[in-house]
Amino acid sequence: MTGLVLDSITELPPCIAGRAVVAASHGGIYSARCALAAAAGGVILCDAGIGREQAGVAGLALLDVHGVPAAAVSHASARIGDGADCLARGVLSVANGAARRLGLGEGMRAAEALVRLQDALPPSVAAVRPTDSGVRRINGGPGGGAAQARCAIADFLPVPVVTIDSNSLVTAADADAIVLTGSHGGLLGGRRGSAIKHRVFAVVYNDADVGVDGAGISRLGALDALGIPAATVSAWSARIGDGRSTLADGFITHVNRSAAAIGGERGISSPAFVSRLAAVWIDARRNGA
Repeated sequence: MTGLVLDSITELPPCIAGRAVVAASHGGIYSARCALAAAAGGVILCDAGIGREQAGVAGLALLDVHGVPAAAVSHASARIGDGADCLARGVLSVANGAARRLGLGEGMRAAEALVRLQDALPPSVAAVRPTDSGVRRINGGPGGGAAQARCAIADFLPVPVVTIDSNSLVTAADADAIVLTGSHGGLLGGRRGSAIKHRVFAVVYNDADVGVDGAGISRLGALDALGIPAATVSAWSARIGDGRSTLADGFITHVNRSAAAIGGERGISSPAFVSRLAAVWIDARRNGA
């Protein structure tokens, strides 16, 4: 049985128990939960520049607790969001204990690591049900009050502000919202159509420390083409994979032209950026846009 190669851990097919996977997602907690829910036998992710509180590889420890071997390639060796590139060019930067016991370690090529993982894995692994949906609507809904209190920001009502841990969680209901996601700002497999599943008012990502070929911010141009203001926060200011941290802790590193035109700029805090977006949102509604 061969290993799988995917651009995102959120693209896992339903029947992968016991198989090894290269998924070009960050190696954070959300990615680990996806792997556990699908009963992946072993996982190779991207370290997303490691970032604040080592969030870019925090999922490897969670996988280790469940006995799942996992490693991450350096974001400087291959493009985050591009599974084929991670397999072809990726070099491991981090491996958990279970992976080390199988011979994986820093400096190993991802292609070799995938073969070692698949050859060593048992035929089946138990799935673990995720305990967190990863979605929080700041203006009402689960966890909203706590997240808003952490940010110490003004009440954005009636502006819908949504924090999600993964870009994959955007829905049609978010069409009018300012969305802050824990996902990296990279296109999946370089496909412009992967920038976002549903149109939103504005969106903020984590820059995954940018990485090779500027992969960590490649969504921004694609979103500009759609007229959607978009920005990234530094992976060293906010925990990747944690939408609440994107809002509460983030500092803006890159903006597209659509965002710059309405007050987005490098160096401001995420709450300050959201406040500017909220003002534009309110003005547009007053003017009947």
